[in-house]
Amino acid sequence: MLNKNRIWPLAAFVFICLVGYGARIAIGDVYSAAEARQLLEALSRAGLYLGSAIATASATVLALMLTLIGMINRMEKEFDREAFHNVDLVAKLATSALMMSLVVLLAFVLPIGEFEELPNRWYTILYDVLFAGSVLMVALIAATVVMIYRTLQRVMSKITPGEDV
Repeated sequence: MLNKNRIWPLAAFVFICLVGYGARIAIGDVYSAAEARQLLEALSRAGLYLGSAIATASATVLALMLTLIGMINRMEKEFDREAFHNVDLVAKLATSALMMSLVVLLAFVLPIGEFEELPNRWYTILYDVLFAGSVLMVALIAATVVMIYRTLQRVMSKITPGEDV
């Protein structure tokens, strides 16, 4: 059973996936290879920036989680295992987002418009796969952000005097 610390990141992940699915439905069906190529070119321009930003954010989160672990170890407060499980989950989510962003970045650098001999349906499939990869990448970073908040909330509640947090 999921505890409440894991429900919120899962909810964020599912919400972003649903928004992405809604966006894909709003875009509609691609009927020709020319339309698919245009959509792929537009998606790749935006996807390169998005993938780079998510890769940078994920790598930064991983470095900051190492810092947080060191800080927790040096503190005089006693932390429960749940705090360390939260840090572990943040690291897993950030690593997943980083790996997904690298795969998406690699896919976006393919010279898609140069493939003249491919069947028309291939462009539509490629667009759907790259769009889904972009949505998953954003959903993973959204779950990471929510989990970071939950983890920081837990750490601050241990070190803040009183019941303010």
